[in-house]
Amino acid sequence: MVTATALETRLRVLVGAVPDPELPVITLEELGVLRTLHVSGPGRVEVELTPTYTGCPAIEAMSSDIERVLHENGIPEVSVVTVLSPAWSTDDISAEGRRKLAEFGIAPPRPQPVGGGPVPLTLSVRCPHCGSTDTELLSRFSSTACKALRRCVACREPFDHFKEL
Repeated sequence: MVTATALETRLRVLVGAVPDPELPVITLEELGVLRTLHVSGPGRVEVELTPTYTGCPAIEAMSSDIERVLHENGIPEVSVVTVLSPAWSTDDISAEGRRKLAEFGIAPPRPQPVGGGPVPLTLSVRCPHCGSTDTELLSRFSSTACKALRRCVACREPFDHFKEL
């Protein structure tokens, strides 16, 4: 088992705090796209990211933001590598990330059952504004491919829903 050095731990905190370019209310760590960070030599760091979708256009902005943060913190040589396996899943979003999405008005994806038990047979999406589960799908896609546009029947407010993957 390889343990992280103090420098790797400090740099991972810095990189993990980078906001998602499409959902700046949550960080790359909270979104679960930051896989690993490894100091590969003096002044050299390799970061592995897994995009939410294979063709996610935000991966370039994420990589640039990571490079900028590490350069600002004295790391001259940064390599950001896209890793597609294992694939990203909405289960990778942290509890704090889910909380922030809901607080921002985006219905977070439904979490998978703890321990891998049976998946509840519900298709309801809770409104982040009033909490009602009486919602309707307006469009399978919203401002980004990973979100759908919904409306609450109770309060009539539209909202984004982060789709389960």
